[in-house]
Amino acid sequence: MLSSFRKFAKTKIAGVFVGIIILPFVFWGMGSMFSSGNVNNLAKINDTNLTTQEFIDYVNQSNIPEQTLRENLEKNIIEELLSTLISTTLLKLEIQNFDIIVSEDTLFKKIKTNKNFLDENNNFQRIKYEKFLLENNQSAVGFEQRLKDRELQKNLFDYIGAGIVLPKFLIEKTYQEENSKINLEFLNLNSFYKKKFTDEELQRFINENKDQLKIEYIDFDYAIINPKNLIGINEFNQAFFDKIDQIEIDISNNIDFKTITGELNIETFNVSNFKFSSDKNEIEKKIFESRNTEFDLIENGDDYIIYKIKNLEKKTPDLNDDQLKKEITKLIAQKNKFEYNKELIDKIQKKEFEENDFLKLGGDKIETLTLNSIRDNKKFEINSVELLYSLPINTFTLVSDENENIYLAKIKDIKKININLKDEDLKQYISKQSSKNKNTILKSYDLLLNDKYNVVLNQKTIERVKNFFQ
Repeated sequence: MLSSFRKFAKTKIAGVFVGIIILPFVFWGMGSMFSSGNVNNLAKINDTNLTTQEFIDYVNQSNIPEQTLRENLEKNIIEELLSTLISTTLLKLEIQNFDIIVSEDTLFKKIKTNKNFLDENNNFQRIKYEKFLLENNQSAVGFEQRLKDRELQKNLFDYIGAGIVLPKFLIEKTYQEENSKINLEFLNLNSFYKKKFTDEELQRFINENKDQLKIEYIDFDYAIINPKNLIGINEFNQAFFDKIDQIEIDISNNIDFKTITGELNIETFNVSNFKFSSDKNEIEKKIFESRNTEFDLIENGDDYIIYKIKNLEKKTPDLNDDQLKKEITKLIAQKNKFEYNKELIDKIQKKEFEENDFLKLGGDKIETLTLNSIRDNKKFEINSVELLYSLPINTFTLVSDENENIYLAKIKDIKKININLKDEDLKQYISKQSSKNKNTILKSYDLLLNDKYNVVLNQKTIERVKNFFQ
């Protein structure tokens, strides 16, 4: 049935009907595709089942257009939606465990104080509420249930994160440290890395790493199949798909490539010693990616590709290949860069790298810089800045910028700021730290949930759902 529907969808006539039938077919007719029992379950959370119907209902409530779903299947949109539904279900189970409730009075108060439903005198207007529901295609029952779910989740998070407050003086101390001015001396290490290598060095590197560096080459034949060269017209009709089905049958019956393409009277192409590269023919790259299947028919946009792998061989890189030589040079340069940085870090950690070593290494290439806060990433990437703010004066370390350039940096001086308790930035910082502290608690809680609940996915049913949306 699904195969027939997909074939039909490529015809010109189907374009008229797809928009009409797809919504009920996908969303509301989907249940008939699945039998009762475990096969109808997408996931199981401890003893709680998540059924295909619950997933359909969730997708409907999400108001995601069916076209968006179809276009993003390869980007794992179904898995993401299922993951969100599982997370929501976990929270519901936790709410039940903690006996958290929201009264009807609380819900009605939330609705009656919602500014969207108030008149100019801040009085609740039922007609505004009903208009909102109508414009958003929602029922009062559905909206109020979702509002209740959000309030229950909020109460759960408040419960989990409540009562843990950092002392104010610690927050102020952290604020002062993070907004100190750090004076740096630094040296770009790029000029110290070896970038040119002799053929002997490259060959030695290849010999030492030949198993890891071996490259797959394939020899194959292929042909492009479309309505024009198969049935003589530019239209995907039943006659075309009947021939496609027959080709698949012939392949499964081990009818050889030359016989199939000869009977179809279509042009064939022969490719030898093909290796994957970004500048290669897209069709041939796709065949290379499918090389684990020796003989097959695959889709490529509106075309079909029939191919036959004749030989697959792993070869050691040859320096006579200029492109491979460039790639090997890049690899060995990266290796040398890593080893140089590691040696330098080891010396710093063993306190074997001192000021004189820094001056001798850098000379007139040493630069200076002032960081104004832990958020000052005008030169170095933010993680490197945070590292610098964690270190004392006269410390050496390696940092990087957004372009992955590596620098040797020395903390020359740290100037702490005076704190004004009335400063608006400080007030906002205290508020953010409290939220950050709460988020840390919630992340720990998330890890606890992972251990508490056993989530088992029914991959076969998930794949059937994905196939149905295609």
